[in-house]
Amino acid sequence: MHTCANYLILLQTQAEHSSHCLNRLVYLMCFLIVQFLYSSYYYLVLFNKYFCRHIGRNQQTMEYYMAKRARKQNSRNSFNDMVVELQTYRKKKITILPRNVHQEDYIDLLTDPQKSIVFATGPAGTGKTMLAVQMGIQKYDSGEINKIVVTRPAVSVDEQHGFLPGDLKDKMAPWTRPIFDVLEEHWTPQQVERMIENKEIEIAPLAYMRGRTFKECWIVADEMQNATPEQMKMLLTRIGTGSKIVVTGDLAQHDRGYQNNGLKDFTERLTTNHHTIGCVHFTKQDVERHPAVVDVLNIYGE
Repeated sequence: MHTCANYLILLQTQAEHSSHCLNRLVYLMCFLIVQFLYSSYYYLVLFNKYFCRHIGRNQQTMEYYMAKRARKQNSRNSFNDMVVELQTYRKKKITILPRNVHQEDYIDLLTDPQKSIVFATGPAGTGKTMLAVQMGIQKYDSGEINKIVVTRPAVSVDEQHGFLPGDLKDKMAPWTRPIFDVLEEHWTPQQVERMIENKEIEIAPLAYMRGRTFKECWIVADEMQNATPEQMKMLLTRIGTGSKIVVTGDLAQHDRGYQNNGLKDFTERLTTNHHTIGCVHFTKQDVERHPAVVDVLNIYGE
């Protein structure tokens, strides 16, 4: 800055004492140019100081009001608590990748729009329920369906849910917990609760399903080896436009009796290929849950 000012004084002196008119004009032009650059730099410095100060003040004001609003909305008076609470509503992206040939066949059936009813049978740990629920989540997120319906036989109370405390959701909780474990890997428990209240997720016991029609729904019927033949027939005839029913079960694990087994009864009737019904059967070689599961099945001779 001092050098620039000294240069201006020098140019002004040279212009005043120059005897030649052209030299005087050149010195004068240089003087004006340097003076313009000097003034521009000066105002640029002033603008920069004001701008930074203004932005800093606005940021402090914004943070102040955000913290004030957080204190009003949060009983613990902590802005960080509100940020953590908002982050819990982020969805976990579902990526469905088959781990064996039968899982690949299963996913093909689940994604096939021509297959409205899909059966998946086999031992525990092969991904029958997990893949069905994950695919339902994908279909819901993409807008292809409006609701995920969860059903499962409640054998221990013989479908008489009134003996258990709480509402229908609480009564079915012991049987639907495996399905909700998968749902809560994608959505938070608060989101799942809200979706149940908004009827975007429905728990539909077999005992109360007669006479209903499910349209644009993804229906997961788990552990259906414990359903009776009458319940299986009633479930499969509930399907409506734009819906898909996924029936899972293990014929080796039946709590109601092997002869009174709705899953066994239907799969034995399914002797020919049908355009709208698909079936995949898993074996113990397809177990992906844990290597110990295979050893347990071998010990029990399954």
